[in-house]
Amino acid sequence: MAHRRFPRAGRRAGLSCTALALLLLASPALAQTQIDASRPPPQTSGVPIPKGQIESAVGKVDALARDLMERSGIPGLAVAVVHEGKTVFLKGYGVRKVGESAAIDADTVFQLASLSKSVGAGVVAHEVGRGTVKWDTPVEDLLPWFALNDDWVSEHVTIADLYSHRSGLPDHAGDELEDLGYDRRQVLERLKKLPLAPFRVSYAYTNFGVTAAAEAVASAAGKDWETLSDEVLYKPLGMASTSSRFADYMARSNRAVPHVRVGKIGESKTFAAKFQRDPQAQSPAGGVSSSVRDMAHWLGFVLGGGTYEGRQIVPEKALLPAMRPEMISSPAYAPDARAGFYGYGFSVNVSPAGRVMIDHSGAFILGAGTTYVLLPSEKLGIVVLTNAQPTGAPEALSASFMDLAQFGTVTRDWLTAYGLLIDPLYTPLGALAGKSAPAKPAPAKPLATYVGTYANAYFGEARVSEEKGRLVLTVGPKPRVFILDHWSGDDFIFRPEGEETAPVGSVSQVTFSDRRMKVEFFNENGLGTFERR
Repeated sequence: MAHRRFPRAGRRAGLSCTALALLLLASPALAQTQIDASRPPPQTSGVPIPKGQIESAVGKVDALARDLMERSGIPGLAVAVVHEGKTVFLKGYGVRKVGESAAIDADTVFQLASLSKSVGAGVVAHEVGRGTVKWDTPVEDLLPWFALNDDWVSEHVTIADLYSHRSGLPDHAGDELEDLGYDRRQVLERLKKLPLAPFRVSYAYTNFGVTAAAEAVASAAGKDWETLSDEVLYKPLGMASTSSRFADYMARSNRAVPHVRVGKIGESKTFAAKFQRDPQAQSPAGGVSSSVRDMAHWLGFVLGGGTYEGRQIVPEKALLPAMRPEMISSPAYAPDARAGFYGYGFSVNVSPAGRVMIDHSGAFILGAGTTYVLLPSEKLGIVVLTNAQPTGAPEALSASFMDLAQFGTVTRDWLTAYGLLIDPLYTPLGALAGKSAPAKPAPAKPLATYVGTYANAYFGEARVSEEKGRLVLTVGPKPRVFILDHWSGDDFIFRPEGEETAPVGSVSQVTFSDRRMKVEFFNENGLGTFERR
């Protein structure tokens, strides 16, 4: 492949901590091996945790957080640690917005991005426990209007299939429609236009696949997803600052504002508040907002098998399927490498110590980076929320803490390691990215030749107009407006700005031919050709 297209993976609400760290988890055990024969083999770890080691690790979180704040330059961070049902660390660092003095604290509300999937899985598990749905209920039974690009798959795809990303939908399916301003129902209705990979054997991370499953559950419960989440999970867990509504996040007075880096990725430590991501269309997958205080309640709920303050909020049998491996998300790249797995909204991994680790990361390129990691055998969990686009800082903090808890020392420079994996996500996309315009371009036709209305079954109607001697492309209900600059002949370009699906510096070709317009930015799944009316 001569150039990259415009892939969505890792650019939106979903960066799995397991997927990012798979190449990094080969750390040797740093404590003497001592097998605990009192536990069943599947629950036996290879490295013991000495008494007091976890408490010692908790005592070092503050220094870790301060160091990562300094090294990464991120404006704000909040962290909570839960151990054996108690919140043992809870603190905020930095500011809510660069240039202002309001400080981050334990009650500052952040956008969670893809941590929303794990949180939402608890809502589904509640309804499974109540008998409203089953994990293997076909979505079509609950949403008769929902369909995919294969009749048999449409009839059989279940809530579990969509929550484990094994439906066959392409990576981040529908995200580009959300960027254009389509609402939740409109995006879900258009998913049937997308090509499918083999059902239940292909893993591809999708926000709107999860959203479709959540909508099905909400429909069965007779409520909208946002209300259902509040009633069955947030209120019972005392998560007073948590919501699945974007409007609630924006109305919080103690709110962390998103930030993006200014300058070269991998080098710049300067951040600015330039964009505000509105994820309401995919709320079940990326639209939850919360504080670390509230998320500490959630960590305790998950580690406690669905309990909170002695009350069973969700039956353990209903929650367990979400937290165990259901799909290979990261195949082993070598015979001695561990694979990564995905449950129903949770990533599942095995640490170098032989302990199951459950985690998820969240990311908005426009300004959010979040993560949590659970060590169920020790009833230990950490959550880190930041108001900066992905830098690896939250993952580095959680990985360093889990190293200290399991091995008594930090095994590597995790910020550098994660940075090497995250930095490529900012590589400008498009065949012409970074290239100079031709010195002697072929002339374009008169601009009026290209003006008109163009139709596309997936993206909808697009309009090309001429304004002040330049072509302007307008598409989507939001709408999105792109200024087209001539490149050569019938080829034009535009530079996406403030798009969650394209890094700064990306360039999209727009090619006119035979009453057609092909837009590279929209052509990842081969659906980027618009027909002139």
